[in-house]
Parts: sequence; C-alpha cells; structure tokens
Amino acid sequence: QGRIVTPRGYSGKYGTNAPPETLVEQEPLPQPGALMFCGTASDVGKSIITAGFCRLLLKRGLTVAPFKSQNMSLNSYVTPEGGEIGRAQAVQAQACDINPHTDMNPVLLKPNSDTGSQIIIQGRPVANMSVTEYDAYKPTAFAKVWESFDRLRQAYEFIVIEGAGSIAEINLRDNDIANLKIAKMARCPAVLVADIDRGGVFAQIVGTIELLEPLERAYIRGIIINKFRGDPSILAPGIDFIQERTGIPVLGVLPWFTELNLPAEDSVALTHQSKVVNIMTGHKKIHIGVLKLPRISNFTDFDPLVSEPDVRLSYVEVPEHLHNLDILIIPGSKSTIADLYFLMERGLFDEIKNFKGHVIGVCGGFQILGTRILDPHNVESSIKEAQGLDLLPGDTEILQEKETHQALAYLNEAGLVIAPECNGVMTGYEIHMGKTTLGSDIRPFSRVFRRGEVSVSVEDGGVSADGRIFGTYLHGIFENTRFREIYLNRIRLEKGMPLRRGTQKQPLHDPFDQLAEQLEKHLDLPRLLGICGLASDPA
Repeated sequence: QGRIVTPRGYSGKYGTNAPPETLVEQEPLPQPGALMFCGTASDVGKSIITAGFCRLLLKRGLTVAPFKSQNMSLNSYVTPEGGEIGRAQAVQAQACDINPHTDMNPVLLKPNSDTGSQIIIQGRPVANMSVTEYDAYKPTAFAKVWESFDRLRQAYEFIVIEGAGSIAEINLRDNDIANLKIAKMARCPAVLVADIDRGGVFAQIVGTIELLEPLERAYIRGIIINKFRGDPSILAPGIDFIQERTGIPVLGVLPWFTELNLPAEDSVALTHQSKVVNIMTGHKKIHIGVLKLPRISNFTDFDPLVSEPDVRLSYVEVPEHLHNLDILIIPGSKSTIADLYFLMERGLFDEIKNFKGHVIGVCGGFQILGTRILDPHNVESSIKEAQGLDLLPGDTEILQEKETHQALAYLNEAGLVIAPECNGVMTGYEIHMGKTTLGSDIRPFSRVFRRGEVSVSVEDGGVSADGRIFGTYLHGIFENTRFREIYLNRIRLEKGMPLRRGTQKQPLHDPFDQLAEQLEKHLDLPRLLGICGLASDPA
C-alpha cells in the first residue's frame, strides 16, 4: 500500500477523473483527501509546514504523500528511478516515510538565465524555454500535473499540496498552474501561510485575500501566522481584525522553529544566511568558504559541514572573503559558463587561481576548476568555449543529455590521498550535463560502481598531484560521515587542532516528529482537521 509506479512510458489517460475544461467557473467543492498550504510570498514557511503536516497525518495512521505542481529551484534531488524533483518534496516524502517520486513535483523549473529556465517534466528535462515559450507550453505541463496528481490520489489516502510563492500575483493569474488552480483541480481547501518575521503580516494577509477573485477566495479556509518570536497574546487585536475583515479563521500562530536541521529549499534562503557560524569560544576553527555563484545549485551539499562544531562556513562574494580561508568550495551551478564570467567580473577568477588553501569543486564547480568548458551544441548559451581556472587541467564538454542518478562509489587511489583509509562505499547523486576529460597529470577521485539499480564502472572527478585540490560530480559527498571526518581531520592536523571522531551532533529526536508536535501544540488542530474532512481523533 502506498507505492506508485514510475511515470516513464506511462500511456494511461485520466481514467474517470479527466481534468475539467474550466476550473474557475465552479464553486469549490472540497473533498476529503487533500489540503493545500499556500502563501502570501516566497519563503514564508510553506515547505516546512507541509512537511510537518505530512508527518502529523502519518502519525494518525494515514498514508500520505506531498505534492507541488510546479517548483522553481536549483536545489534539486534525484529520485530512486533517476528523475529530478525539488529537494523540498524529497524532504516532505521523508516526513511521509516514503521514497521520493517524480509525481510529487511534476514540473521543476531550473533557472539558467534571468529570462529562461530548463523545464523538467515528471523528472526529465524537456527543453530550455524563455518565459514566453513556457507560457505557451503550460497547457501541456498542466496535463502532466493532473496526471501525476491523479496517480498520487489513487495511491495514497491523503495528499498535502504546497503552493508556490504568492497566490496574489495578479499578473500571473491567467497562466497559474502552481497555486489556486491546483486547489480547484484537486477540489480541496487551502490554508494561507504568512510570515510575521519580515513585518507587515496583517497587510500581507488582508492584501493577499482582497486581491483574490471571489471564487478563489472561497478556497481559503484558514490562515496561519508563521515565524513569530515573543508572546503571541499581543497579536490578539490584529487577529480579531483579520477574522472580522476576511471572515476566515486564524488557525494559530507558529513560533520560529529552531534546531530542526531541515534543508532550505532554494537560494532565497541564502539571502538570510550569507554567513553561517558555529561558535566554540577559545577554540580554533576550520574556515570554509563557499563561492556564492549567481546560479548556485544544490547548496545543501554543505549542510553537514555547518553541523561540525569546529567549522565556520561563510559565503564568498568578493576577493576579500578569500582571506584566511582554509578551504574554498566551488559549488554546483546551473549555468557554469555564465558563472565563470561572474568570477571574472568580480575579480575572483585570478584570486582563486592564486589561492593557497585547499580547493574543492562539486559538479559545475569541478568543471570550473578545469582548463576549458566547451559548449558545441549551445546547451547553456551561444558561447562555445570558455577558459576555466586550470587548477585541475582537463576539458569539459557540455552534452545535450542530462545524467541524473543516485550513485555508489569507492575512492580511487588519489581519492584516498584526500581521505586516507576511507575505504567504504560512498553514497551520492549525479545531476550534470557535462563530460570531463582529465589532463595527464590529474588522477580520478573515485569510481562509481552503481547508478540506481544498474552496475557500472565510471571514473569520477579529479585530484591534483599534491592532493590540495579535488573535484567530483557527486553531490552529497559530505553526507558521508566517514569521508567528512577524515578529510576535515587532515585540515585539523595541518592547523594543530585536535582530531575529532564522530563529531556531528546527532539529533535526540526525529525533526519531523518535533515539527508535527509544534503544529499540534500551536494550531487549532480539530478545526484544521475538520477543514480537511478528517476526524479530530484518529480511529
């Protein structure tokens, strides 16, 4: 129960649940089985509340799945069948205690310029499109959204839907396939989430609701005020005003959650954490800098480093930020050539070449470390060749087909220079469209022996002759505790710091259980469950 089949090659239609020709002309008819969390803006907490509600329903005995019709994010995840979805939906699937699946996020937009994105449908890249081209493509995308949602609805007892950004973007209403059109498709109620931490929460809520059309407004059955710090009783007059003005109940005020250790969805979060510091008074620290590329992808690769108690991680934006770093990391990028030119414009290119510390390149960062990046098919742009940093001599060709796999690997001999005695299996995942040919003096970092369920033998990455610089296509390498521990101990030894064993603090409680408990504590749960058509007391 609760398992679904891969959409690859899926040829079935919609069965008896064909999408209606017109959704906006119908009065809302909420049915048990789904709920949408929508927002007044981006980064108000929809993703984390969705995850918490998924776990809450799971603990009440329901089979649950998350769903986000369209996600715009460079922080993606590779599902077991090799498809690509937003990382937030993978986290939400974890809250549901199920494997992530491409049906949970059928449309993923990965921006590769200021005016265009790579369009990924049910886990597979379709094309790069401008905004105008994608608007014309949206009817096709919406058909896939319906197809994925219908499969989930047939496989699970309850679907928790996450909206995208603000539901009151009136300029986007006609072509919306991410917010209230999805609530109308699912015939489910919606709960509006607002962020009080950024200020103006009452204006956010009232303004959002009053910009909705009457039929859209009818889907909003509750309001949640999120990220509050302090005594919530001081909000009582404002809450009374909201309920009187809108006629919609405020279901509760959620505090600012701390120590949940859940990954952020996209680079919006980086604007609030340009520096992440672990403080150990009186102790030396390992100083790690991550280049803050304009099109940075999968920055959650470095979350495990932040969890180390003697690591200080910061984001590098100008040459001065390189000073005193022990390790520089060049992260993944959705548009590697464009980000190379960004490094030149910021004066970082030559400074990185002269940097004397340790250097790591992950995916696009590995390509940037090479001699040349070739794009003969104009996959990324009209620029057919760009010069790399030449720190790991070799050429990368951008290919037309994307590699997306969960992967298992062993470190090669050169990789064991980076992390001596790390002989076990390494886990990670690949998301790239490039093939790198190493120079004669560069040795491969690892050998991938499994992609998904398929046995392979593929050399990955590269290591400099002195072991100071390495690159890899494997995302998630620092989630390998043994590798992370041994690599950082090399740096600790160089700095005269004490070596550490089992350094990462393990959570005492499941963060999803903690999140569900917070929702149960601070929300009017009987009313929320009633909105969903569920009994307040599980059978």
